[in-house]
Amino acid sequence: MRKKAVRLGALLLTAVLSASVFAGCAKKAEVESLPQFDQEIKQGEEIAVITVKDYGQIKIRFFPDKAPKAVENFIELAKQGYYDELNFHRVIKDFMIQGGDPKGDGTGGESIYGEDGFELEINDDLCHFRGALSMANSGPDTNGSQFFIVQNSTQYTDEQLDEMEAVRKQMMQQYDLEYTMLADKVREKYKEVGGYPSLDGCYTVFGQVFEGMDVVDEIANCKVKSVTTSSGSESSKPVEEVLIEKVEIIEYQG
Repeated sequence: MRKKAVRLGALLLTAVLSASVFAGCAKKAEVESLPQFDQEIKQGEEIAVITVKDYGQIKIRFFPDKAPKAVENFIELAKQGYYDELNFHRVIKDFMIQGGDPKGDGTGGESIYGEDGFELEINDDLCHFRGALSMANSGPDTNGSQFFIVQNSTQYTDEQLDEMEAVRKQMMQQYDLEYTMLADKVREKYKEVGGYPSLDGCYTVFGQVFEGMDVVDEIANCKVKSVTTSSGSESSKPVEEVLIEKVEIIEYQG
């Protein structure tokens, strides 16, 4: 089964505008810390360095204790040179940049575990904050090779978070996934750093950009054109290719 691109962008952007108030009661997740910000990178820890032609480098740390399959998949594919010379084929400003598809149209790629993909690895304390590295999928348990980096910097109000929560609940119910409300600590972090909370619970976060968000922002601002997708039309295809020259896995040296 080939992977489809994350098609939630237009859906979420539209749905957020129409979702007025978060409705319904549900259990709230409990989170003590947020590894993406509270956990220091250690000397010798494996990190990824994504070199993008004409843009620069994006440096990413991983969370193998939280999402072991996603981390192993990305690292092994990178070591094989799988991502070298591929494009960021889907770019939506104030949302995310997406790559990892050898076909370049959002329908290709497979994981090291086989063409059927692998399961979601969801953690309440790994979230789609600005800079999060997450697996693209075409539904639960279809993780392949495609990934995206969250670029949105919106510092949400409580009202906006309630609207996003309503969209998130609807999406999780659609995919028959267990729903819990975002933890208070998570909500406060979204108000501080931005991101895309509606994706939480539906996609696997397994890394975080710690250097090079200026590069991510520059890519997000590239000129794009309309493309036809399985869910309609969207403006997301870079007019000039955004080429991933290489993805290196190295040890962090501080």
